[in-house]
Amino acid sequence: MSTASGTAGTATSPSAPLERTATGTIADTADTAGNTLPGPAAPAGAAARTTGGPASADDPGAAPARRLAFGWRFRFAVLALIWGFSFLFIKVGTQGFAPFHVTLGRLGFGTVVLLAVLVIKRQRLPRSARTWAHLAVAAFFLNALPFSLFAYAELTIPSTLAGICNATSPLWGMALSVVALSEDRPTRRRVAGLGIGFLGVLTVLGAWQGFTGTDPAGTAMALGASLSYPVGWIYVRRTLGSTGDSHLSMSSTQLLLATLQLAVVTPLFTSAPTSYPLWPVLAVFALGALGTGLAFLLQYGLVAEIGPTTAQMVTYFIPVIATAAGVALLDEQLSWNTPVGAVIVLAGAALTQNRTRRPARSRTAGPQRTGPAPDPDGSGPRTTDGDHAVRRPAAR
Repeated sequence: MSTASGTAGTATSPSAPLERTATGTIADTADTAGNTLPGPAAPAGAAARTTGGPASADDPGAAPARRLAFGWRFRFAVLALIWGFSFLFIKVGTQGFAPFHVTLGRLGFGTVVLLAVLVIKRQRLPRSARTWAHLAVAAFFLNALPFSLFAYAELTIPSTLAGICNATSPLWGMALSVVALSEDRPTRRRVAGLGIGFLGVLTVLGAWQGFTGTDPAGTAMALGASLSYPVGWIYVRRTLGSTGDSHLSMSSTQLLLATLQLAVVTPLFTSAPTSYPLWPVLAVFALGALGTGLAFLLQYGLVAEIGPTTAQMVTYFIPVIATAAGVALLDEQLSWNTPVGAVIVLAGAALTQNRTRRPARSRTAGPQRTGPAPDPDGSGPRTTDGDHAVRRPAAR
């Protein structure tokens, strides 16, 4: 699930896809060849890393290059931990609040973080009414709906299962993009990945046992949440190809609209909380401020610095961390088929990623406008949150 760093106003080439991050927001990515976004000039000694050669030990820039490498790896690990723990935060939050309250708090805190950064960077929200209208639809499918479904799902299923269901998002994305995007053509490799991935889902759910031990409704909601991401991604890809607005501006608007949607819906289905227990409050705050707001900024930086090909690998750590956190901190039970099925799901998701490469474009080109839409994994290979023409992206 990854976004990009650098200046928030930087945009990619017209052919570069937008990426849906694990937070459900939109971010510009590099092209399918894995070229990084245009960004600040590389520091001295980083030329070897940019061109693929190692920095010499005698090179005075070798130490800064090593520090940069440590820096992005540290942020990569932090991002994986934040997104992996998000499912635990949801579970703890629902122990004190109704699912809609958890989602509303998550969106509200995440919006505050992004709007604060928007103000600091002196950027503005989009001015086009058309952009706001399309972002309202994107906010529903990429934020309000999946976040709510995960919250309701975790009332009856463990956070470990929710984290694994989230990893199926790229599988849904690949299946839907074949139907909805004419430029996406299935290959044997991707079709095989789709089949393997859903075999992994059946393994996780214990299909040979008649799906005993799992709540069908909760599992269906978690899978529906992961399906909602690529639906939103395809919509954005078709409607918000080039707006001229930065992805920070677009994502802030998207989260703001999702928050307003939940603020309208929540009172219709549940009453206001009567108490505010400490741990659920902290969990909702962490889910929003860290798992939605800060995670977007971290991912935004990673994609700009190391490119989406490497940044999207965070997706493969999310279900692992979610499972470890659920078992260690929530005493959730783990049978052998859950981790085995999760590995099969991730293997299938990896195969669905398009590896077709395009000729690299010059990084010295002038400013360019935002390209077509977010990749549907980010929560998954989230491109969880991806760098393929029709892929997203992760953790959630």
